[in-house]
Amino acid sequence: MREQTLQELEGTDWGEPPYDSHLVTERYRLRRVPLNRLRIEDLRLLIGQGDGLQYLVPIALQHLENYPFAKGDFYPGDLLKNVASVEEAFWTTHPPLRAQLIKALDRALERIHRIEVPLELPAELRSYSAHHRGAAAGAA
Repeated sequence: MREQTLQELEGTDWGEPPYDSHLVTERYRLRRVPLNRLRIEDLRLLIGQGDGLQYLVPIALQHLENYPFAKGDFYPGDLLKNVASVEEAFWTTHPPLRAQLIKALDRALERIHRIEVPLELPAELRSYSAHHRGAAAGAA
C-alpha cells in the first residue's frame, strides 16, 4: 500500500490544480507521490487539509511514536498538532489510532520542557490530550 499514491488508493484523479497557489499546487502534487516517499512536511500539509486521513494518519503516528516533535516546515511538534486537530468524526471511527495519538501526546508533554517550541504549544497539546482522553473514555 505504501508504494501507492493517494490518487491510486482513493481511485480519484483530481486533474490539474484549478488555480496557482502554493497550498493548492502542493496538495495536487502530493496526491501523486507514493506514500512511502512523503516527508514530514508533506504529511503535515495533507493531514492539515483533511486529505487521505485513513492512509496518512497511521504513517504520521508511526513517526510520532519515535519522535513526538517530528517537524515539518514550521516548528517541532507541528505534525503532532495537525494530527491531534483532525476532525472528531475520524477518531470516532478509528479508536486504536486515537489510542496511539494519546500516547504520542503523553510522550510530547513529558518532554516538552526540554525542547524549544512556540509558547502556546504546551497548552494546545494539553487541551488536545484532555479532549482525546475524554472522547476515548466516553466511547468505552
